[in-house]
Amino acid sequence: MEAATASSISLPQHGGGLLGIAAIAPTPGAHAVSGLYVHVPFCRHKCHYCDFYSFVDRDGRQEAYVAALERDIEASRAWLTEPLSTIFVGGGTPTLLEPLLLQRAMEAIGSLPRAADAEWTVEANPETVDAARADALVRSGVTRVSIGAQSFHPRHLETLERHHDPASVGRAAQFLRAAGIEDINLDLIFGIPGSSLEDWSADLEQVLGLSPTHVSCYNLTFEPNTPLEAKLRQGRIVKMDEELELGMLELARSILEGAGYTHYEISNWSKPGHECRHNLLYWLMGSWWGLGPSATAQVGRRRWKVVPRLGDWLAGPALGGAVDLEVPDEDTWVGEAFMMGLRLIDGMPRDRAESLLKMGLQGERRRRVIEQACARGHMAFDERGLRFSMRGLPLANEVIRELLAGKD
Repeated sequence: MEAATASSISLPQHGGGLLGIAAIAPTPGAHAVSGLYVHVPFCRHKCHYCDFYSFVDRDGRQEAYVAALERDIEASRAWLTEPLSTIFVGGGTPTLLEPLLLQRAMEAIGSLPRAADAEWTVEANPETVDAARADALVRSGVTRVSIGAQSFHPRHLETLERHHDPASVGRAAQFLRAAGIEDINLDLIFGIPGSSLEDWSADLEQVLGLSPTHVSCYNLTFEPNTPLEAKLRQGRIVKMDEELELGMLELARSILEGAGYTHYEISNWSKPGHECRHNLLYWLMGSWWGLGPSATAQVGRRRWKVVPRLGDWLAGPALGGAVDLEVPDEDTWVGEAFMMGLRLIDGMPRDRAESLLKMGLQGERRRRVIEQACARGHMAFDERGLRFSMRGLPLANEVIRELLAGKD
């Protein structure tokens, strides 16, 4: 989760290295930690649009990664005493781990206390899912897999530098279902330069043919310092017209809702009862623990990132280092609560919104922003709560920027 407005604190040095996470995390038991994020940085190929910490490992460090993960899991038990309600293993490509190492990593994660109905998601690229890996996930207790389909058109996958056969998406789903995992999310990307409404419609129909329980549709973004953004600057690729992008979002809403999926967050649709509970934890500003290089954690109002270099993480002691600590002041925290909570289609309950408007020094300014958005028909604030209208949803980022901390 991005924390664009949080105040950063330089971490003091300890013994020539970064201060350990144990020294910056809140006292164990001070906040209920209900979620866990684990980052696996390995990829078969670095996609041109990706700005997550991931790389092609040419040094054979998978086993060392799993051993260090086991080390940090053991050291984290003081903070993870309550049953976890959500676990999310992302990357990178977690399913790129060799089957025995994948099972070993998942068993280590599964040794932590978790609720009987816990949601446990693992991300996967379709070409890395086979029967052995699917079985390893199921034996460990994984309940949900998110597959990065992105597109079913080879030329659009080539634009994204995604190296998989579109047919591998269906094969991956078959392997997972045969092993016993029915809760499957498929990721799609729209707004790919050179694509059309017809292409996008065909992608959505392909997804429906695979009957996932959850669908994520993300607008392609040109993140700074990615090869795709460099191509844009160099004029080697042309960004899609904004009106066409909006048309693709409307088409996704029409097709998916017509097929029985609920649009519950700006980029996410689900069958009833299959919303991603881990992402809801982020959107509702809950507390989660982070493990693995570059993983983020948020406990109470403290958040930090694990050192984002595999070599440094492997060489360090258990929970050995974070690159920064952010402790937002009250106004910043309120702005972020609006930023995250208003991503949900249902928005936030009225009492929650009113409580936030009474906090900090920006309450009256934020109330004026909301009143103006309501007057334009872009938001509604009534007994149901505060939310964006369908008309206002494409403009949500503009309103959210105004709700973040600022000056009168």
